[in-house]
Amino acid sequence: MFIKLFILNKYMEIAKDIEIIDLGLYLTKYKTLVLADTHLGFEESLNKNGVFIPRFHIKDLTERLEKILKNLEIDKIIINGDIKHEFKGISEQEWRNTIQIIDLLKQKCKELILIRGNHDKILNIIAAKKELKIADQIVIDDILITHGHKMLKIPTSVKKIIIGHEHPAVGLHEGARIETFKCFLKGKFNGKLLIVMPSLNLVTEGTDVTKEKLLSPFLQQDLNNFEAFVVADKVYYFGKLKGLENE
Repeated sequence: MFIKLFILNKYMEIAKDIEIIDLGLYLTKYKTLVLADTHLGFEESLNKNGVFIPRFHIKDLTERLEKILKNLEIDKIIINGDIKHEFKGISEQEWRNTIQIIDLLKQKCKELILIRGNHDKILNIIAAKKELKIADQIVIDDILITHGHKMLKIPTSVKKIIIGHEHPAVGLHEGARIETFKCFLKGKFNGKLLIVMPSLNLVTEGTDVTKEKLLSPFLQQDLNNFEAFVVADKVYYFGKLKGLENE
């Protein structure tokens, strides 16, 4: 065992009316599911740079999403940035896979909204084809949902902020071996609750937040008191980051 864990359910409340459901967040009061950072086309981008891996992402992602969506009552789904991977264009794989995932999600909700991420510079072409709305951020009651790669004006009514972008993960040591797990982070930003979502890019685990430099302007602060919630076979509460640095 890497560390003493507190096992929680696959479905758990990270904040009032906000539940972790696998790699997604469900806003129970508003029947809204938030997903982030699928980075469709990532494999093709790796191939272009000489890194050849089997193309399994779309199959695994579809299966993962179907499990997340199962038995949920959903009015709205929000993809919180970086649904696609390429910065400058839309690759053939991106186009095909993005349309496939959008069609899957549209079947499960009344409204699908895309939040613009830093990889979504020309997402408007796909959004127009599928008649979807793109926004830089969405406010639902006192909850702000934004990708997190840049700082936008935060309404005074906001008490909770949900971001993606950083792809948080934690690496745990067992002897010479390190195993990395996707995780949610929970902390504060300017007195407001901040939740950082893990990525739905299943090709890579993400950024080890205990060791690597972070990019989001929301996370340019002391993160020692941020809490980590790891997603594996279940959701595990790992406690504060300051207790994980040497694990």
